[in-house]
Parts: sequence; structure tokens; C-alpha cells
Amino acid sequence: MTNGPTNLVQVWDVPIRVFHWAIVMLVGFSWLSIELNWIDLHFLSGYTILTLLLFRIVWGIVGSDTARFSRLVLSPVAALRHLAHIGRREPDRQIGHNAAGGWMVLLILALLLVQVGTGLLSNTDGLDEGPLAHLVGKRASDLLTIVHSANFTVLQIAVGLHVLAVLAYAVLKRQDLVRPMLTGRKRLPVSLGAPRIANLWLALPVLALAVGIVVLLVNFA
Repeated sequence: MTNGPTNLVQVWDVPIRVFHWAIVMLVGFSWLSIELNWIDLHFLSGYTILTLLLFRIVWGIVGSDTARFSRLVLSPVAALRHLAHIGRREPDRQIGHNAAGGWMVLLILALLLVQVGTGLLSNTDGLDEGPLAHLVGKRASDLLTIVHSANFTVLQIAVGLHVLAVLAYAVLKRQDLVRPMLTGRKRLPVSLGAPRIANLWLALPVLALAVGIVVLLVNFA
């Protein structure tokens, strides 16, 4: 919902959109693979998630304006103030993540890092173990396995809250947050400047760096 003349503006670049939906699918597959005892596929999914997270960290520094962490982190007061008005129907003037959404993105990224980090160090009671489990010993690995399981529950809660927030925006504010993450474009007032979108080719060396780090970590640790 907007008032006055609007433009269709690109707000999300291709790497951010691919990252977002790939993480959604991979987290779901990681859960399914462990439920079905597909351990090798579970590890592969975890390595892929780690690669994407490393890419996202670097992209959050060198990528498009709306991908940068400097645009995500606003004061907690700003986030609380934003949430206090969630029931107010008003024009959508947000170019990237809002104040509360930025903190949720950081939380989910942190939980994903904990998840893959503990996964690298965990074990399944002697049957299988993460590629770095030998570095910490069995007792520490057992503890990290518990953290790995508990953290996934926290991650599920965070993702659930994220989905509820998206639904709340759709119902209470009549703002569609899903379509822009699919198409990359959003209709905004002409008075708002378009964000700077990074060159897509820049994503290739960043992805190559992330892949290289994970390959070295998994095979030569």
C-alpha cells in the first residue's frame, strides 16, 4: 500500500534472493535427512549451508546496499518502536529490511552459524562424526552434539516468528514482503532513492572463496 506516485524499484539482488530460498530448502532438507538417517546427505547439506553463510557474511560487507550489515543494524529502540506500530496500516516505504527485521536476520544467521559449527564437531554416538570432531575429543563432541540438537529447536522458533511476522505484515499492514524476495522488485514512492545494487559478477569470486574455505576446512582440518 502506497500513497502518491510510485516506481517499481529493485531492492533485492539475485545473490540475496538465491541465498534466502536456498537456505529455506536446505534447512528443511537437513531436518528431513537426519530424520531419515541420511547421514551423508545431512553432512552435504550442512557443508552447503556453511558455504552460503560464508558467502552471505562477505556479501554483507561488499554487496548491494540492502545486503550490507551496516544497513541491517539499527538500535534496539528503533526495532521496538517499529514493532509497536505493527498494527498500523500505512504505506510501505521500507527499501530493505526494517529495524526489527534486520535484527531477526542477524539472529537467524547467528543460529545457522552455531548449527553448522556444532555439526562439524558433533557425532552420532560413535557411528558417524563431523569432520572436525576429532579435534575436540569425544566428551566435548558429545556436549556439542546436544547443543546442535537444542540449537535447532531455537532456530525453528526463530524461523516460526519470522514467518508469523511476514503474515502479520500481510494481514495488518497490507504489505507483501514475499513477492519482493521472489522478484527482487518493490513498488515504492518516487521520492525514495533506489538502493545501489552490486554487480552480479562480484558474487562469483565471493562464492568461490566460500567454497574454497569449506573444502579446505572439511578435507584438510
